[in-house]
Amino acid sequence: MLAEFRNEPGTNFGLPENQEAMRRALDFVGENLGREYPLIINGDKVMTQDKIKSINPAQTGQVVGYVSKADQALAEKAMQAAVTAFETWRFVEPATRARILFKAAAMMRRRKHEFSSWMVYEVGKTWPEADADTAEAIDFLEFYGREMIRLSETQVLTRYMGEDNELEYIPLGVGVVIPPWNFPLAILVGMTSASIVAGNTVLLKPASVSPIIGYKFAELMEEAGLPKGVLNFVPGSGGAIGDYLVGHPMTRFIAFTGSMEVGLHINELASKIAPGQKWIKRVIAEMGGKDAIIVDKETDLEDAAVGIVTSAFGYGGQKCSACSRAIIHQDVYDHVLNRVVELTKALRVGDPTDPKTNVGPVVDKSAYEKIAEYATEIGPKEGRLVAGGKKGPENGYFVMPTVIAEVDRKARLFQEEIFGPVLAVTKARDFDHAIELGNDSLYGLTGAVYSRNRLHLEKARREFHVGNLYFNRKCTGALVGVHPFGGFNMSGTDSKAGGRDYLLLFTQAKAVSEKY
Repeated sequence: MLAEFRNEPGTNFGLPENQEAMRRALDFVGENLGREYPLIINGDKVMTQDKIKSINPAQTGQVVGYVSKADQALAEKAMQAAVTAFETWRFVEPATRARILFKAAAMMRRRKHEFSSWMVYEVGKTWPEADADTAEAIDFLEFYGREMIRLSETQVLTRYMGEDNELEYIPLGVGVVIPPWNFPLAILVGMTSASIVAGNTVLLKPASVSPIIGYKFAELMEEAGLPKGVLNFVPGSGGAIGDYLVGHPMTRFIAFTGSMEVGLHINELASKIAPGQKWIKRVIAEMGGKDAIIVDKETDLEDAAVGIVTSAFGYGGQKCSACSRAIIHQDVYDHVLNRVVELTKALRVGDPTDPKTNVGPVVDKSAYEKIAEYATEIGPKEGRLVAGGKKGPENGYFVMPTVIAEVDRKARLFQEEIFGPVLAVTKARDFDHAIELGNDSLYGLTGAVYSRNRLHLEKARREFHVGNLYFNRKCTGALVGVHPFGGFNMSGTDSKAGGRDYLLLFTQAKAVSEKY
């Protein structure tokens, strides 16, 4: 009998044996840097002359590897492989599809530190952040496998005399999966495994700054027994193959996580009917946030300050759920702000291969230049600089954790998604004003409220318009099965990844009635 789902525990790196295991994994990955990786099309490894150069953002002179890039001809070849594979994969029993996910989860669990180490090198994650990413990937494999088995069971319908009625969930077809770089394993695995276990076939186009981690997962699924053509690995630029695949008449759905601008572009392109297309494409999108933590005057102020700093600067603020706005009641504003500044200045910025590092680099040159502008130029003009406001070590893409106080609600710092270690702090007159400020955003992904006032918490429950709302805890760190994840407004389609509704997005319900 299948065991009940339980979240994969994080690694306690305070234990010497766990530290040593992680160091060994880092050494192993370090010895394998600079290699070349192919596309995977219908199980075939395809090397191309044009390649993506993956760089270590903490040591920009270090090449993590070179990954082959697909052009439109190879993207079309992968599409045809996925179309062909779908004709058999769709009829494989859901429990059989789930077993492949369970095997992949077991294999990833045995190689947990290795997968985490690739993220340390390729996207600059610290040890705890990388470990949490790998644990979440394992959770997705385990959870979605169980969910597909549940959905395949007999669905309860109202009985009608003289008829036999059934409802089953069947797959959609070929999907294009476009994951982000900030959770290059967890979100990639989540969207891909959900697609596959539901009976669909996939073209996986990883983020261009984290393609090697994507290849490692595709390779793992092959080792776990996934048939050829079910998962095709096709890195490439959005302009070269992304738009082509989104607009393809055989694409049935697109699962995307990334920026609002790209997500809206995909949604617009997918809405256009291509010659030969027989369906309305489904877009499953998570597009970012401008998340706020509200601090009431009646609360544990130390807990609130720690929650703000952890949410704002974990993985350098490069999370769609990160706290980028702290909205604090005027009566406790100075106290909380001062403590936030103290905690921020105590953070250690540096190479993520060092277990003592709290904040690593931002992911690439483009992000570095954009975030540095907010931290050093825009922010100090729009408020009072109280921490950071400068670049970090010059060997990588480092920006010091930055706190800007007294930020107006109309300021760019308050409204625009920065996706980096820059926090805007704003004073609220009272709790009603705090909720008003929290909702003053294009986005609606996560939010948190620190308060001991039950009526205030209930007001936030009703009126704070975000998809994931947390009381008296940080606004990051959603767990699979515990906190179904997805947001409102321009944060996306509220997909609720890691929840019991998620696989419905990758299936369609078919009712069959037989008259006796």
